[in-house]
Amino acid sequence: MIDHAHDLASVQSATDRLLTAVAALDNAAGARPSRLPGWTVGHVLAHLARNADALANALDGRPMYVSAEARDADIERDAPRPLGAQLDDLRASDAGFRALAAEPADWSRTVELRNGVTDTAARVPFRRWAEVELHHVDLGIGYELEDLPQEFTEREIGFLAERFDGHREVPSTRLRSDSGRVWTTGGGAPGGPVAVEGSAADLLGWLAGRRDGSALVVKGGALPALPPL
Repeated sequence: MIDHAHDLASVQSATDRLLTAVAALDNAAGARPSRLPGWTVGHVLAHLARNADALANALDGRPMYVSAEARDADIERDAPRPLGAQLDDLRASDAGFRALAAEPADWSRTVELRNGVTDTAARVPFRRWAEVELHHVDLGIGYELEDLPQEFTEREIGFLAERFDGHREVPSTRLRSDSGRVWTTGGGAPGGPVAVEGSAADLLGWLAGRRDGSALVVKGGALPALPPL
């Protein structure tokens, strides 16, 4: 069962970790390449701030972004800012999102996200948690997939496995972590079942497009090629 209040507290903890790590960087760090192709550290930080605003919009019944072009333009506008301005923006946007999410509401209601995707309001705090954790890794400043909270890692594996469940490009696939947790996904493409085993961090990295899966053990066929998120 989704506990949005628990997830909001986790968003705060994850954001605090991120802010502390970024505050230790020198001002030139914002212009350095991140692990996301074509994006600097400043781009990732700008995206995180604007994503908090966007998810607040979704909870409030508004479109997340005016348009895809406006989203991209806002990130490009904000990416070159000094690190202090990035931190102030992240603090303010995170506080705004969490304040809105803390208000009494019908958490079973459906909200609209990007590209026509819908979800229950109760899952939005977890989506924000995922943004903060994964993009902290994307900054390339010493926070790795192995450093993520175990609860988050296992839940995000389940979330992504559900996302690819029945996908026409993914054969039936069974995921097993070294702790013994099992998930299933795919099933819409010919072939399989394929068994994919490895550490939770490597499974998440592969599912989230952060690792190529070369550290995973694959049985019953080739490692499935996953569509972009």
